[in-house]
Amino acid sequence: QVQLVESGGGLVQPGDSLSLSCAASGRTFSSYNMGWFRQAPGKEREFVAAISGSGGSKRYADSVRGRFTISRDNAKKTVYLQMNSLEREDTAVYFCAARQGTEYGMMPAPDWYDYWGQGTQVTVSS
Repeated sequence: QVQLVESGGGLVQPGDSLSLSCAASGRTFSSYNMGWFRQAPGKEREFVAAISGSGGSKRYADSVRGRFTISRDNAKKTVYLQMNSLEREDTAVYFCAARQGTEYGMMPAPDWYDYWGQGTQVTVSS
């Protein structure tokens, strides 16, 4: 069982940066692949970024590649999402998710994940 708690959301202006964190419980965090997803009002949940348990494999959505960076610190049981050059279209509730396994090709699929956090709101507005 894994519990996930996101933090770091807030209200920022276009062009600003924001860093999200997702803290996990459990003793085997390093065996979990971690993903970040987001959901805007009236839209489906969409993939943002994902990282394998070791950190050696990463995936990004085309819409955030080059602006967002996913990383993890297994000793702290935390995964991060550094978001730069934020745009109004990045406004959403951001969720982190976790799943064990080596099917790295599945990391962008929200249905693949077993555990989800409650989400943190990110609002980009002037």
